[in-house]
Amino acid sequence: MEPEKQREGFGSRLGFILVSAGCAIGIGNVWRFPTVTGQYGGGIFVLFYLIFLVLMGLPVLTMELAVGRAGHGAARSAYKALEPQGSKWHIHGWFCLLGCYLLMMYYTTVSGWMVSYFGKFLTGAFHSGMSTDEVASAFGAMLSSPGEMALWAEVVVVAGFLVCSFGLQKGLERVTKVMMLCLLALILVLAGHSLTLSGAAEGMKFYLVPSMDSIRENGFGSLVTDAMNQAFFTLSLGIAAMEIFGSYMSDEHTLPGEAVRICALDTFVALMAGTIIFPACFTFGVTPDNGPSLIFQTLPPVFINMAGGRFWGALFFLFMIFASFSTVLAVFENILAICMDTFGISRRKAVLINGILIAALSLPCVFGYNIWSDFRPILGKDVLDSEDFLVSNLLLPIGSLVYLLFCVTKWGWGFDKYLAEANKGTGLRFARWLKPYFQWVLPILIVIILLQGL
Repeated sequence: MEPEKQREGFGSRLGFILVSAGCAIGIGNVWRFPTVTGQYGGGIFVLFYLIFLVLMGLPVLTMELAVGRAGHGAARSAYKALEPQGSKWHIHGWFCLLGCYLLMMYYTTVSGWMVSYFGKFLTGAFHSGMSTDEVASAFGAMLSSPGEMALWAEVVVVAGFLVCSFGLQKGLERVTKVMMLCLLALILVLAGHSLTLSGAAEGMKFYLVPSMDSIRENGFGSLVTDAMNQAFFTLSLGIAAMEIFGSYMSDEHTLPGEAVRICALDTFVALMAGTIIFPACFTFGVTPDNGPSLIFQTLPPVFINMAGGRFWGALFFLFMIFASFSTVLAVFENILAICMDTFGISRRKAVLINGILIAALSLPCVFGYNIWSDFRPILGKDVLDSEDFLVSNLLLPIGSLVYLLFCVTKWGWGFDKYLAEANKGTGLRFARWLKPYFQWVLPILIVIILLQGL
């Protein structure tokens, strides 16, 4: 019982919620959610997204947290503490570690892009009068420069591990609380400013007013599956990124109640991102594109052309830095926790080893846009897209399925033990009659998502 006594814990409930939400809130909240919402009829997509968030994301989130809290450890050690004797569920812990490494191999690079763009707005490299083509060429110049990209990626790596080196409360919790509160303040300021623009009414109508035309154009089936995908992937479940925070939790509050708060914060940021983007795009006659091009090619000219553009552009990319860096810190903490629990090493040693390792592992993604641009390892995809495919299309849905089966089947931890852990404390509880849904329907939904991604 000694390791359990020595285990770190959050200093406050607010710290847990903000750190966990920070892990969920990331770049996808900004560059994917608004676009697919507008594409699929606005408010109708939001409705289906919320339904699937409750039906899929919320239960699996409680399962990750339950394994962490009951097992008092990172993925592998938590599985070993809870699994039936002789079973091999703990092997999934190694795949969780692999998933975290793979995610950070490209997420640090993209986070570095945010830092670079923040600097460009701050220093005036992006200035009034620049054309869309000039902004696009600046993005291309950055991608073609391995030195510039590597520099910013390594800055993110060093900064992330430096924060984590101070421990859970003094490092991760303290810094993430400040960042998340600043992020929420920034998003309100940016959204408020967007709503004052001349195209705000038109943009918000496109964004949130249900449109049957867009549903007829894209198909109701596509609407449902995309809403399901967005709801599932927004929480980054399946690679123990959330599980580790369960291991630092107290028994004071129920897991469904805490999960609802995490989901609510994540959804709030996603909705507010759309409130920033659509009024701005409609004001300046720009169609919001899907994917990274929205952030790095479409939006900068929009900011440049508005009054005080440098200021608003810098604020937006500062918001993006906070969104991406909160995820980086959360995943770094998970990597460190798995290494400390598994190999019995100190936090300082784990920081040093993993800092060097991830600094090196980030380089293939950097080189994939320049000196290795012909290297297409998976299905003709470049390095970043290949790494993202492995994480998003394989490790996340398969990992979520493993957590689910572990919690609801007699071959794993079992539904009764999971339910008792989830409902421990004060707050919202899951009812026992949900058992058939968790055992039979939810696995099928996750398998559907897995098959769609292949």
